[in-house]
Amino acid sequence: MMNDSLSPEWRARLDNITGKRARIVIQHILAHGTITTEDLKNYGYNHPPRAIRDVRDQGIPLDKFSVKDGEGRTIAAYRLGNLEQVPVDQSRGRKNFSKFFKQALLATYDAHCAICNIQLEGRYFQIDHRVPYAISGEPIDQQIADYMLVCASCNRAKAWSCEHCANMSTKNADICRVCYWASPLSYEHIALRVIRRADIVWTSNDEVAIYQRLQSEAQSTTISIQDHIKTILENHVKNSE
Repeated sequence: MMNDSLSPEWRARLDNITGKRARIVIQHILAHGTITTEDLKNYGYNHPPRAIRDVRDQGIPLDKFSVKDGEGRTIAAYRLGNLEQVPVDQSRGRKNFSKFFKQALLATYDAHCAICNIQLEGRYFQIDHRVPYAISGEPIDQQIADYMLVCASCNRAKAWSCEHCANMSTKNADICRVCYWASPLSYEHIALRVIRRADIVWTSNDEVAIYQRLQSEAQSTTISIQDHIKTILENHVKNSE
């Protein structure tokens, strides 16, 4: 869609975008037609996907394509998508979460991260859609079952995995619902890969001491601590059969 063909409604929407990063992206696209990851870095954003997500979170579609930078390297570029085809459940952008709703999530999930199970103070948790907002938009009613509490580290890991999942193109919410990132306690795949994972965090002094012992044992056998832990678990299962 050409910028000069924007409807008055969408022009007003774009002019009223909130958030510094999102405004910079939109203003640059309106002025130049596109914005590249190189442009974003020139604005001081060394993690361009975050700035792009800020725009999409406000219900503005951006199409991604590839261009060459000044040195001939392939980089990502973005332009406005078809604004007239934005689903109704995404056209108004993400909803804000009330303090009451977050407190309800903290009580339901006992202040534990849904991914790594670490227990933290409420202010350190982020509220995340089980099915990514980019796939199914915002639920009409905020139901606890549609959201999860995640720590910042796990939220970044989930975002990266989801962004690189082929389902981001097909946007099948049912596929997401049986993914590890939506239901880590019962799932069929992780970003369409038939694999399994368990995220473990050692917190107390006693637990950290155990971790350090495991790490020392792994280093003595020149294998990774992950492989060392898997070997211990495999031997335990075999011995218990």
